[in-house]
Amino acid sequence: MKRPEKEAVVAELTELFRNADAIYLTEYRGLTVPQISDLREKLGRDTSYTVAKNTLFRIAAKEAGIEGLDDMLKGPSAVVFVKGDFIEAAKTMRDFAKTNKALIIKGGFADGTLYDAEGTKQLADLKSRPELLAQFAGDVKASMAKAARLFNALPTKMVRTVDALREKQEKAA
Repeated sequence: MKRPEKEAVVAELTELFRNADAIYLTEYRGLTVPQISDLREKLGRDTSYTVAKNTLFRIAAKEAGIEGLDDMLKGPSAVVFVKGDFIEAAKTMRDFAKTNKALIIKGGFADGTLYDAEGTKQLADLKSRPELLAQFAGDVKASMAKAARLFNALPTKMVRTVDALREKQEKAA
């Protein structure tokens, strides 16, 4: 590649690094073109799976302000640039790697934190944003139902107490 072409690729990669909510580094050695296409399809439209030279990735990452990727950028590398729910993307890659042993997840960068391969796998084990929101909504609903039962129990208990007192006075009279 000639220098102007490299500069254009670095500029494009820098924009991808800046605009991504998260990035994951993988080793693609041994994957066929149809397998890579399948992975790209599974990751979705908001995610791109990009293959380039490690040197270009390093330069672009530094220009985007992301440090610490140098150790992971060894051997044939591809970067997954994620926009949106990066936990869902981690789950997709984990599941794809289970069926395609050639895909190796090297690590990632999300929310200002650098993750090694194990940390990225732990991200995949987290619940996704929609799952967490659904769980939160269920917890709020359960708390409100409990409060409603509590508030309803007080007048009911008072009526029973008054009724018991009335019966006691009627028997005493």
